[in-house]
Amino acid sequence: MPAQKDRWFSSLVFLLFCACSMPRSGSASLQQEPSPQHYFSGLEAGTASLAFFTPSVSPGAQPFLEQIESSAEALQDYGVSVVKVNCPKEDVSRYCGKENALRKAFLFRGSRLIREFPTDALFDVNSVVANVLFALLFNEVKYVETLADLENIENVLKGKSNMVFAYVPATGTAEHRAVMEAAFVYGTIHQFVLTTEAALLKATSHGDPDVSSAWLLFCHCQRATDAAQPCRRTALAQPLTLLNIHRHLKLMGAPLVTEVAEDPEKVSTVHLQLGLPLVFILSQKETYEADRRTAEFVAWQLLGKAGVALLSRDLVDLNVLHRSNIALKTPEEGMPIQYLVLEDTDEVITLVEDKNKVKRIQEDEQEEEEDEDEKENNNQDIQDDQVVEAVSRDKKRELPLEQILVLTEENFHSSLSGAARTVVLFYASWEAVSLAVLRSYSEVAALLRGSPGVLLSRVNCWDWTGLCSQENVTQFPTMRIYRQGQHPVTYGGMWGTEELSSFILLSQVSCPLKLATMDEAEGYLRGEFPPELSSHHHTSLLGVFSSATSEAREAFEEAGNILSGHVRMGMYFEDDALALSRKYSVSPPALLLARSGGRSVEGIALSKHSVQDMVQMIRYELLDIFPEITVPNLPQYLQLGKPFLILFSAGEISQMESKEMLKLAKGRAQQAFVACWLNLKKTPVGHGILRTYFSTTPSLPLLLWVNLHAGGQVFKFPSEQPITEMNVLPWLEKLQAGLEIPSSTLSEEDWKPPLPAYDFLQMMEPAVPEPSPRPGDAPAQHPPQSPGGDTAGGDAAAREGPSQQSTAEEAGSPGRGLRGTAPRLAARDKQGKRHSEL
Repeated sequence: MPAQKDRWFSSLVFLLFCACSMPRSGSASLQQEPSPQHYFSGLEAGTASLAFFTPSVSPGAQPFLEQIESSAEALQDYGVSVVKVNCPKEDVSRYCGKENALRKAFLFRGSRLIREFPTDALFDVNSVVANVLFALLFNEVKYVETLADLENIENVLKGKSNMVFAYVPATGTAEHRAVMEAAFVYGTIHQFVLTTEAALLKATSHGDPDVSSAWLLFCHCQRATDAAQPCRRTALAQPLTLLNIHRHLKLMGAPLVTEVAEDPEKVSTVHLQLGLPLVFILSQKETYEADRRTAEFVAWQLLGKAGVALLSRDLVDLNVLHRSNIALKTPEEGMPIQYLVLEDTDEVITLVEDKNKVKRIQEDEQEEEEDEDEKENNNQDIQDDQVVEAVSRDKKRELPLEQILVLTEENFHSSLSGAARTVVLFYASWEAVSLAVLRSYSEVAALLRGSPGVLLSRVNCWDWTGLCSQENVTQFPTMRIYRQGQHPVTYGGMWGTEELSSFILLSQVSCPLKLATMDEAEGYLRGEFPPELSSHHHTSLLGVFSSATSEAREAFEEAGNILSGHVRMGMYFEDDALALSRKYSVSPPALLLARSGGRSVEGIALSKHSVQDMVQMIRYELLDIFPEITVPNLPQYLQLGKPFLILFSAGEISQMESKEMLKLAKGRAQQAFVACWLNLKKTPVGHGILRTYFSTTPSLPLLLWVNLHAGGQVFKFPSEQPITEMNVLPWLEKLQAGLEIPSSTLSEEDWKPPLPAYDFLQMMEPAVPEPSPRPGDAPAQHPPQSPGGDTAGGDAAAREGPSQQSTAEEAGSPGRGLRGTAPRLAARDKQGKRHSEL
């Protein structure tokens, strides 16, 4: 017998062993035909018996007796005896004396009657076994007729146990028998629910199910954490037989994802034992969380079709290509494990469902390897990624790292305790992005040389892996500021010299900074206080509170802790706070926003008092009214979800253009779009943007309306008209009325980085950590949305902001791409070799 059938047979033997665990006596045929008196006197408490009462001569009962006798063996496995009781002619009792009673079978538990069955309902072995077990398990197997009944049972089970929901077109069928036999064995583990209502099946299924066939759904209610959401359901794809139900329940009871730390050749799971393939997601320590989410997503899609395992490369030495991210093990003995490179989870699912897919992928990979080898031989100096290439070309240049303290496991904690603030850069010496950031970090050290109270240091995680693991460093590079007696603050912005030094300097000052006098508050708004930041031009934000606004003040303080290092925030709550706020036409609680060194102070009333609202409002208010778009600030304006009215310029824009565009930004339509400009001399990437919008670069200056979030349409303002508010507003009205024809439309193709590890837009996007929710906090209020249904999560995420797509994938489901897996995060083999040379 083949190994696969062997496994199925052993599973069936186990099932029958469970079913036969109840004590039984007698043969597998009908017991001797006792008299009614003898039958009732021999009934034992707790034992079940199916009795048929008949006169000694009853030719009409012969077909029924044949079926009863055939079912005796099956029922005996479940502890039910089958008895034919001979009724004497003179007996006029309840069971023998009435003609109707002679046409029925009676199920007893002990001496108590449980159910009467008309003999025409017990027409074959399946109907006998199904109806008897249904009666015996009446309290364990719930019968439902409506969707409301089913949902009530689900709600009771959520977080506690799972449910097996079965639909059979009619009772007494072979499928009904299979469900009841499974319920007899597994009823103590799962809640079984049965229905014969076709309308209920349609209400619980997607599409239009065939109501003439039986269905079984495994409902994962034990994993349900949200009371408002229905339990996940996994349908049995095979015919409804006892063996298939047993196999399905075994698969549903297996771990969703199995974590393994050994050679895949030695791994054996219940899926392989039951004849299903096993998919390995190859991972590594740095990407474990993302890989785990990916594995769980794939496992849900393949539930009942294949198993999913998470294999750590750090624990197992695999002699395969480093960029391989998927392995497939089939249940056939002697078949080698296939190691593959797949782009997204859809390919993994297709791989399981289409066995020919493996062969095609391997052929494509072999051709790709040959093409890459040829390119490598043609030009060994050019790398796949611009960052890697830049570092490789500049690798002989020595960095001035004398001002940066080298930390090891021996001096790490002592160095932290010896300084008020310690900046630590965790990096890997072989990794290109780390080396690029290390260059910026050395420039920061030169800028901050001699600054009191700041110690700049670095840890090479390639040399001190234990220390980096202890500090929970999961990606390279990572920069943190350690302050005595406080939790470290992790930097989440761009890695340029200016951004790093600004973050370090702002972190030196309390956030919010508490001001004691009116003069200090006025000086703070002018940018003169505190002295250590007077030479740095930051927008100053001052919160003004009275004694009656303690709730808003507490929220403002916590918002300052969250925004520390990113925002310059002060707070004034002295007795004369009311006089200060009235000077700017607001009443406490209020924000005073000082731009351009205090020459312009704007008063903003604080109507929301939750921390999340404070953080969201501060971020929004700090955005410029008519900003110059640069690479660092682009994500902040993309997140607003508005169309861009953007002026492209070959240099600084004229005073007239700036004045007119500022009018548009401040005008009545300012909530509908982002008015901005881009200097192609300072931001050369603008040339590439214009080439994407048009076949050739048009003459400048050029005013465009770009709706990144809905359709990707690009509208060009007539070049023959001067850029004035009077000319632009009518054009915008015609555009929004659908009277203008777009100059171009962006394609649906994703704008992605060469490798996920170099998705710098994603790194820039979460520049400030989100506040932790507090009890009673209301949902954050987002900036106003543009008319016409523009939202922040539309097509722009796919075209202009790949980081937004990545964030959404990680927060909700793991997404469709295998972005987190180790080979997708790391560079290719040839890059790894060159990194080590650095």
